[in-house]
Amino acid sequence: MTDEHARAFWVVRPGQGEIRDEALLESAPGHVLVAALYSGISRGTETLVFQGRVPPSERARMRAPFQAGDFPAPVKYGYASVGQVLEGPATLRGREVFCLHPHQTRYRVPVDAVLTLPEDVPAQRAVLAANMETAVNALMDVPPRVGDRVTVVGAGTLGCLVAHLACQVPGVQVQLVDVNPARAAIAAALGADFADPERASGEQDLVVHTSATGTGLNTALALAAFEATVLELSWYGDDEVRVSLGGSFHSGRLRLVSSQVGAVAAARRATRSHRQRLALALSLLREPALDVLITGEDRFEDLPRVMQRLAAGDGDTICHRIAYS
Repeated sequence: MTDEHARAFWVVRPGQGEIRDEALLESAPGHVLVAALYSGISRGTETLVFQGRVPPSERARMRAPFQAGDFPAPVKYGYASVGQVLEGPATLRGREVFCLHPHQTRYRVPVDAVLTLPEDVPAQRAVLAANMETAVNALMDVPPRVGDRVTVVGAGTLGCLVAHLACQVPGVQVQLVDVNPARAAIAAALGADFADPERASGEQDLVVHTSATGTGLNTALALAAFEATVLELSWYGDDEVRVSLGGSFHSGRLRLVSSQVGAVAAARRATRSHRQRLALALSLLREPALDVLITGEDRFEDLPRVMQRLAAGDGDTICHRIAYS
């Protein structure tokens, strides 16, 4: 492999990936060359992509910023890369940066596609930035108020980050709900209570759903108080979901609201850019307690096998980190 080539992970067909050599973009003014240090696997979305489950209606909207190929395959996909700048403006050379780039050893991108890491955010933790940006956008869409009772159903990476942010609001009581009892320790580290679905507290002012299951969404609706909001953050791919809108849904005057990171929340769209939102997300990764969300690490060369394992349903994984030589 020459200096102008890199290695990247591709989904070559649903359920199968491989590492490919590919040429870098030519050097040009206003670009940086980045050597990857770590990348993170956004388990929910990336496993759906790996399985070829992006519905045709969403294929254009689901494109990642530096995606190559098309859904379902072959496609190079991902958006949580942390690296070091090798070439570019003097102010950036040698700096550690975050980029919404697929899993790849090196890449050349426009300078405005990277953000330098805050000095007190280590590269190993910065792989959470894309998920933190989604959590930030969600709580811009439906912010918890002082003293609210908040439940988050689904203790994956996104749900845990939403719970962590909600815990920062004065007087807010946060309960993280998940079927996996091992997530109780994660909740405690983030400052939230924990319950399984059968023991979860009801009459909640805000319920956030992130489990990507119809059962989880129905649990979220059942836990909401009168005129409460249920914020739906899950993406189901091509799954059809059965939702119970009978019972108390109408008499309780519930609001079911979707949030998605592709657009800045309407409440801040006039005053915040995508770049500013991502910079905010990076700044919110200073807390060492967030390291508990990274539950495993493998080498880049092992990524095809790792994706197969995660797609098969490794229930102990929250965020999985990929390390580059």
